[in-house]
Amino acid sequence: MAQVLGIDFGTSNSAAGYVRDGKPHLVTMAPGQTTLPTAVFFDYDARKMLMGHPANAALLDGIEGRFMRALKRVLGTSIMHEKRQLLNTRMTFVDIIGRFLAEVKKRAEAEAGHSFDHALSGRPVVFHGTDDPREAQAEADLRACYLAAGFKGVSFLPEPEAAAIASGALDHPGATGLIVDIGGGTSDFSVFRTGNDGVTILANHGVRIGGTDFDRSISIDRVMPHFGAGTLIRNAIGPGTLPAPKAIFNDLATWEKIPFLYTAKTRRMARDMAQLAEEPGKMGRLETVLENELGHDVAFAVEQGKIDANSGREDAVIALDEVARGLSAAVPASALRGILEPHAAALRKGVAEALEMAGVDADGIDQVIYVGGSSLMSMVTDTMGDLFPTAKHSFSEVFTAVADGLAIAASR
Repeated sequence: MAQVLGIDFGTSNSAAGYVRDGKPHLVTMAPGQTTLPTAVFFDYDARKMLMGHPANAALLDGIEGRFMRALKRVLGTSIMHEKRQLLNTRMTFVDIIGRFLAEVKKRAEAEAGHSFDHALSGRPVVFHGTDDPREAQAEADLRACYLAAGFKGVSFLPEPEAAAIASGALDHPGATGLIVDIGGGTSDFSVFRTGNDGVTILANHGVRIGGTDFDRSISIDRVMPHFGAGTLIRNAIGPGTLPAPKAIFNDLATWEKIPFLYTAKTRRMARDMAQLAEEPGKMGRLETVLENELGHDVAFAVEQGKIDANSGREDAVIALDEVARGLSAAVPASALRGILEPHAAALRKGVAEALEMAGVDADGIDQVIYVGGSSLMSMVTDTMGDLFPTAKHSFSEVFTAVADGLAIAASR
């Protein structure tokens, strides 16, 4: 019988599992870790590709190279199949993600003691949006990545369905529940009902919002003004001023777009703006970020600031010492919900649509099950608490539910 490996390929972290001794077992990706950061680093000096924790460490250590994260968000887009020069090799994102998945496969096989010919991959309910023409292409791209990784075949299971399998919902027959799966790049809502024959998914609905979008909003609101966003630029010829173009700051705040800013053209644009800016010091910081390729250092700092603010700290800051000594951006807990309110509104709308599709009222939800690290954001839990005040809210499987469910489903 073909050996099937369940793989949760996530925007921020990935995991893999299979059933061992009748229970789902997650592969050890690093000592004491069953998840692998979905990140790669091309080390220019060592001429090798690092993955996971070593990739993050190489970036933070300032090693010369190219860092990439949030790879899942590229699926279905036009840049997925563009060739780029990396380590003297021209490769596409299919090749890059394929290498990452091949490493997951390798570690799983080393631990299990046998090969895995097929994969059961989780997938978000939507990659980009309902009725978005890129949806089919995104799944086709992901399939190509698994084949490039050496799998002979791959099947897909919506991530919320996997979470339902692992959530323990079967222990409460007749209950109606909602799975809130907030990943790095997507948010999926699944209404389910349990019965004697298992879990029935009444409706799946997703929106393309996740933890990296939260980071982006915080970065644009709190960090980018320190780099010149909103600064007026004098006309090169004649009087008058115009605000600095937003695009460069939006891209700098977006995980997957950061590597594409490190070009001669973009650096030249930043230098030109700094010469004409009414606040040249701020634009000079933008130059520093681009010249020294500090975009991901800033993004990690934003992520940590978000975590600190989410814990309720009013003194939370985003430390930007890598850009300029002593530079920081305040992100108090009281400001966080306001920054993230547009995303909260989108989540409320997504939940309402999922309930409508399922034909279930909010007061008919007995249990809300949270999946994905970003579901622990207070904005998410507060929003769901307001919508479902009488439901039981469960967080026990927040980090492993999808991978556990895929492992169980793969064994079948």
